[in-house]
Amino acid sequence: MTDVEAEVLAVNENFYRAFEKKNLEAMSQVWSQGTASLCIHPGRNALRGWKQIRDSWEVIFKNTKYLEIEIEIINTEVRDTTAYIVLFERVLQASSNKTIKAESIATNIFEKMAGKWYLIHHHGSPLVR
Repeated sequence: MTDVEAEVLAVNENFYRAFEKKNLEAMSQVWSQGTASLCIHPGRNALRGWKQIRDSWEVIFKNTKYLEIEIEIINTEVRDTTAYIVLFERVLQASSNKTIKAESIATNIFEKMAGKWYLIHHHGSPLVR
């Protein structure tokens, strides 16, 4: 593994740590604040730009009592200032009245800007087994 791959994997890990801890501040440090950022939660419409993405995470975090996330990386690719990670997500989510176990396959795309890697695209698709 190269140093650059390790940097991208660290940002990816920070994304899932922020997700699991329901930490909006940490999430905002991982995501690009640009209008071109894109997020597609499993089974949902595309959200474009940091404001829509941030609002979606805020709603998820507010309506979730507990989150547990396991990831299994399938592939990592780094090219110049762009990188992507394809992975499985296993999410245990508890709200006030139900607990959901869900599996998704996800793609996370990162861009290096001003010497730092940022998440610019997250797309999760539900797996039905």
